[in-house]
Amino acid sequence: MAKFARGDHVTWNSEAGQVSGRIIAIHTRDFDYKGHRRRATEASPQYEIKSDKSDHIAAHRQDALKKVGGQ
Repeated sequence: MAKFARGDHVTWNSEAGQVSGRIIAIHTRDFDYKGHRRRATEASPQYEIKSDKSDHIAAHRQDALKKVGGQ
């Protein structure tokens, strides 16, 4: 079950350090992302997040994300 909702502000670690952004999509079925098949289920969803500082879109599992602030 999804822990986060669309529009939530989250943060995650990347090679460049801490990044933050807003969730724009939640996947509960397998999907194609940047030429690769990503696995997702109802029990283990993947989230697409748009970075606050660029137009970059990232996809992560919920255990890689932390909610920002008291939202």
